[in-house]
Amino acid sequence: MTDYFQLLQEPWRPWLDAEALKSRFLERSSTVHPDRIHNAPEAEKQAANFQYTELNAAYQTLREPKERLLHLLTLETGSKPKEVQAILPGAMDLFLEVAGKCREVDSFIAEKNRATSPLIKVQFFAQGQEWTERLQELLQRIQKEHARLSSELQALNPIWGNAPAPGSPERPQALPLARVEEMYRAFSYINKWTAQLQERIVQLAF
Repeated sequence: MTDYFQLLQEPWRPWLDAEALKSRFLERSSTVHPDRIHNAPEAEKQAANFQYTELNAAYQTLREPKERLLHLLTLETGSKPKEVQAILPGAMDLFLEVAGKCREVDSFIAEKNRATSPLIKVQFFAQGQEWTERLQELLQRIQKEHARLSSELQALNPIWGNAPAPGSPERPQALPLARVEEMYRAFSYINKWTAQLQERIVQLAF
């Protein structure tokens, strides 16, 4: 598999600075961007397009914590973690709250869409604003958890910096791979819950 860290000249790390990563991607992709080589010979254009596609895939993977951790774990262990099967114990309460709120909002939206009376529609509009505020508050809590996990990832970087080189038999024991896999799963839930709440906030706006 392609090592996206190496492609963007980044060391294997659980946390990467977003702005530095973006600058490195723009720097490395500028010479092979399709807009720069549209007059080049066909073979050169194909090679440049392939390089740009690879660099873009690397950037899109490494910029997002969940995908970055999945890629890092795959490089470190030689295989992808198993698909998420169960809710992590620490996330159960939040999962139940998100699931419950989504069910309530879905019921409210269905009832609102059936309303025909102008007076009832006004009432639903006010209630919809209240629901939007509740979902936004829940979304903020999820975003705080995202920030907390990101800080933990950053704190893990020195462990990778001091670990034996990739391929060394001592490396797996020197790295907290089990914790990183837990965090990968946590980011998976955060992404899913964020998308679910944002979808319903949009629906409430109509």
